[in-house]
Amino acid sequence: MNGYPRLGVNIDHVATIRNARGGEHPDPVRAAEVAAAAGADGITAHLREDRRHIRDADIERLMAEVGLPLNLEMAATPEMLNIALRHCPHACCIVPERREEVTTEGGLDAAGLHNQLKPIVARLGDAGIRVSLFINAERCQLEAAKSLGAPVVELHTGAYCDAAFARENAKRDAELARLATAAREGAALGLEVHAGHGLTFDTVAPVAALPELAELNIGHFLIGEAIFTGLDASIRRMRTVIAEARGTATTMKDRA
Repeated sequence: MNGYPRLGVNIDHVATIRNARGGEHPDPVRAAEVAAAAGADGITAHLREDRRHIRDADIERLMAEVGLPLNLEMAATPEMLNIALRHCPHACCIVPERREEVTTEGGLDAAGLHNQLKPIVARLGDAGIRVSLFINAERCQLEAAKSLGAPVVELHTGAYCDAAFARENAKRDAELARLATAAREGAALGLEVHAGHGLTFDTVAPVAALPELAELNIGHFLIGEAIFTGLDASIRRMRTVIAEARGTATTMKDRA
């Protein structure tokens, strides 16, 4: 792949902070506007069943007010399918979801859930929505995505990031190797390959350097870092780290 990966900024946890106290501040749509100005290529938002962060009204406003493509993360349920078909975002990333989890704990079992996923992927695709499956870096899951007709997969980078944070270097390197293999295999199958979950300034470069990756989706770390440096600065620094990992210092403004 030429250039370097697109950066999708997940603004869920701006909404998490808002919802902790109620009211309308901080506004996740304002965060999306800041992300756009800072060089993000897209906005990601996960509308969970329990609405713990993004709300339905946020999706409406993100579609109407922000001039970036929206990647709607969603569970494979009739409710979420209907919402996606009503709004028709640029993309929908189907993710596993359990009410009791704090954050997404692993990839979608696309192989085991083939029959459940097939009609959902088909209906989203028929509506002109780019469908992505959030999966672990496993050959069987890549093949299942291809069989389902999903044009995009997003590789779960959580195990790699967890090992890096724990300074378990051998495990970190093994997980990175798994991601690299999956990226190559996914591209060979004709899939567009994305990655995300838990990435930070310290862990993103080796992933961004994988030549097959077209997009990285990052949220929690950027929102957390914004407490100390501001959202604009945290996104711009992430954009620079990603660019340097691909051997170019070109900025988003230079590309425009």
